[in-house]
Amino acid sequence: MAELPHPIATFIDATNAADSDAFVAAFAEDGTLDDWGRVARGHEGIRQWDRTDNIGKRSHFELVDIVEEAPDTYLVHLKVTGDGFNGTSPFRFTLAGDRIASVVIVPD
Repeated sequence: MAELPHPIATFIDATNAADSDAFVAAFAEDGTLDDWGRVARGHEGIRQWDRTDNIGKRSHFELVDIVEEAPDTYLVHLKVTGDGFNGTSPFRFTLAGDRIASVVIVPD
């Protein structure tokens, strides 16, 4: 299993701590989050997604595994629990330095 990069750890930890500001700050200013084709863009879009689909649903993430697919690109399986989606889901992270450039929640 690959080492967990800091921005991905922040994504997980901020969700589990219900810290929306830290969650949004993990992303680059122009970052994106693609939730099965519904794309949140930039900090405002990601903050809205967080309210409706993540911390707003009391989500909790548990790391199952992580694989580095290419430089700065990781496929991460997270076990998700809360008041929304529950189950294990693959998330593809692309990093830009110390921030998340994009997250794609990959349909199974």
